[in-house]
Order: sequence, then structure tokens, then C-alpha cells
Amino acid sequence: MLTQEFEGKEQASDYQKFRFEPSQEIIDLIFSYVDKRFSKPYGFAVDVGCGTGQNTRILAPYFKKVLGIDISEAQAEEAKKATVSPNVTYSICPAEEMSVGEASVDLLTSSVAAHYFTIEPFLKEVDRILKPGGCLAIFTFLPSIEVHYKDCSEQMTQVFAEMVDSLAPYEHKKIKHLRNGYKEMYESIPYTDKRRIENIVTKIRMPLARLLGFIQTFPMYPIYLQTKPEEAKKMMRTAEERCLRLMGTSSSETEVEVWLQNVLVLASKPQ
Repeated sequence: MLTQEFEGKEQASDYQKFRFEPSQEIIDLIFSYVDKRFSKPYGFAVDVGCGTGQNTRILAPYFKKVLGIDISEAQAEEAKKATVSPNVTYSICPAEEMSVGEASVDLLTSSVAAHYFTIEPFLKEVDRILKPGGCLAIFTFLPSIEVHYKDCSEQMTQVFAEMVDSLAPYEHKKIKHLRNGYKEMYESIPYTDKRRIENIVTKIRMPLARLLGFIQTFPMYPIYLQTKPEEAKKMMRTAEERCLRLMGTSSSETEVEVWLQNVLVLASKPQ
């Protein structure tokens, strides 16, 4: 069952510690799109597959009311603990059957989650709950991570490419939708007003330790850890040792710059 990939309390805690908020560029693209259809203050936003709420909390200052939805109770509990905005609430339900009223939503977002949804019923549910003119914004980073540090960027990037390759056998089959940049989702959206934006590069400085923690939040890693625990732990240790050697440092708190390729799909329900 899909929820099992996300239901662990330890994984939810790691999501909260190591996952990061959407880039300002993505947020600006979304709201420049929304601004053409609604005037401020906006009414109601729903963030689907909200996880531990990094994207949900970003929406809070823009809307009177924000609802984060996830199938994992553990993820939603972490989100609640990290959220201080009184206009944000959370609900446990699938993306294909949302506990939201008809034609009530100004903006529906999904950050690094939509590839897990069943496309046709999800889009039918989106159409049910969006207001006329309401907007859909789904986005994700792609698995191709670049790691930059002084003159060893190519070698550092290779270390992490090999880690992603090691995790590939444990991927859910729906990861193919992420790998193809949500093309199938985009093509399935029934609205004529839609666009798909590729090659949005996010550059984030972080300690090497956080980057390694981020890799452990990939849904494949807990499965790998459960299936082959010693092999999974060895992969993490070896990657850290290789990176520290390349960087010429003994501290995993040394910062690197991570480049993520993102794709954003925007659509608007007809008036």
C-alpha cells in the first residue's frame, strides 16, 4: 500500500528536518499566475500530499484559509507540530477523495507528490473542488542532483548519482511520472489554459550532513534499509567518506551547493 512508504514516524521526522521549502522562483511563478485570475486577499488554498508541511506553510500568508492533505498520519502530525499559522489546518485523506467542498478552492498545489496520485480520479477531484478560474500548481524536483564544491563538483555529483542508482530498484512504479517531468499529468489536464515550465534550477547551500539526510528522505531509502540494512548503511557511510575525501575536510558540516532541476505545471479551470 502506498501510504506505507510514508507512514513511519522516523521518516516523517527526517522529512521535517531535511526537506526544504519550494524556491522563491517557483512561488513567484505560481502567484503571478494566480494574480491574473483572483484579487488579494485570496480565499482558500489546498496543498495535496503535503507531507510535513514545507509547502503548506509557505501558502499561509497569502490566503484566508489553507488546508494540507496527506494520506500519512505520521507526516501530518509532524506538519501540525511545525505549523504556527492559525489559518492552516491538516486532514488525512487521499488525493483522489479530498474532504473539500465543491467549487471552493482558489489554488490547489502539490509539491513533490503528484507522481503518486492516480491521474484520472485526481484530476476529476481537482475539477470538482476548484472554483471557476481556480488554479492548479504541481511541481517537483527531478532525481538528477548536482553537487558543487570548489574544483570537485563533477566527482561529488557522481557520488550522489551512484546513490540514486543504488536506490532505483526500490522505486515505486509511479516514480516514472516524476522522471518524465509530469508530462502525462500535464497532457491529461482537461483545461486549455495550462502550461508546463521546465529547467527551473534551485541552488541551495547546505552542510554535507543535511544533503545526506535529504537522500535518506527519498521513499526508496527506508525500503532499502529494511530489505538490506547493512548494505544501506554502508552506502551512506561510503558516500560520506568519499565526499569528505574529495572536499579535503573532516567535517560533514562543511557546506556544499546543491542544484536541483524543477518542473512546474500550472492550469486554470475555465470561468
